[in-house]
Amino acid sequence: MATLLIPKGNVCVHRLSWITALGGTDPQIDRIGRCVLAEVPDIALASVSARRGRENATAALLENLISAPPPGPGAAAGAGDVTAFWVGPQQWMVTAPLDSHEVLVDQLMAEFTGKASVTEQTGAWVQFDLSGEAVLDVLERLCALPVRNMVPDMANRTRIEHLGCFVICKAGCFSILGPRSSAASLHHTLVSAMASVG
Repeated sequence: MATLLIPKGNVCVHRLSWITALGGTDPQIDRIGRCVLAEVPDIALASVSARRGRENATAALLENLISAPPPGPGAAAGAGDVTAFWVGPQQWMVTAPLDSHEVLVDQLMAEFTGKASVTEQTGAWVQFDLSGEAVLDVLERLCALPVRNMVPDMANRTRIEHLGCFVICKAGCFSILGPRSSAASLHHTLVSAMASVG
């Protein structure tokens, strides 16, 4: 979010304009060789961590929320707009479209009160969707995951260059989530790998 301060008498009026993690007013899309890389800015994210002794209650609430059993290690799940992927023992990242779930964290905090700790994550991550014929070749240059064995609804944490990232296999693409503060560095790494594959 960019801020423009406009003096008005003794008061400054804030006029906010929305920008993506890469600093643009529109999502960045790169077509290189046989792959397409698309910045995905319109997602809401929140982490859910079950509290001690409330694991079963948390799992039941999460299952109701995503209309699917809570995903285990290396997995993602969800039958509708709201999905989740496993990030650790009794911990999940919940995702949803930003336009319909801008206050996702508030909704989750209300539903999981006393059962799980919920943390806003929307502004902490950047997502890139990588698709195309050479996507597996590109990912093999980027991380140590067995991407050729991954099928939709598999999700794993890995390292891409020096960054801790999540790689989620979806129908038609792989989503890569990395630290928003390093969005430009991650983007450069991804497009360089795409160029090297051709």
